[in-house]
Amino acid sequence: MNIPDKRILNLAGFSACAGLMMYALYAQYFLDLSPCPLCVFQRISVIALGVIFLIASLHNVGRVGSVIYALLVFLAASAGVIVAGRHIWLQSLPPDKVPACGPGLDFMLDAFPVAEALIMVFSGSGECAEISWSLLGLSMPAWVLIAFVLLGLYGVWVNLRRGKKYRPEICR
Repeated sequence: MNIPDKRILNLAGFSACAGLMMYALYAQYFLDLSPCPLCVFQRISVIALGVIFLIASLHNVGRVGSVIYALLVFLAASAGVIVAGRHIWLQSLPPDKVPACGPGLDFMLDAFPVAEALIMVFSGSGECAEISWSLLGLSMPAWVLIAFVLLGLYGVWVNLRRGKKYRPEICR
């Protein structure tokens, strides 16, 4: 079986992240599903992962560079898994254990130091515990978590596998 070049496979990873972001924006602007603070951080993780995939697709690296890209993909996907996991945990709380709704992310970042705002975001709020969309019984953060796990494993595999380095043909 002839597996495509690492650069093409990294471009496919970028395309998957772009697709996730397009759906997130569609859900926000056409389905009127406003993102909660944890949703915003999941989006940031998707964008970071996509940028890493894009740069890896443009950069013709050797073995060390491939290991670095695999590590960066792993870190970005892990950050997304942590945020999505926290979001799923908040959604699974019984109604009497759900934290009260807090201020919006914009207000928190304007009114508090960044470290304190991050602590407030990860403490969660009532709006993060609300499930306003589901598919096959799974909420959007659950699907995002699945996407992070799959894309993280995919990106590590793509960048650590032994394959031929892309060498463009020279026209004579």
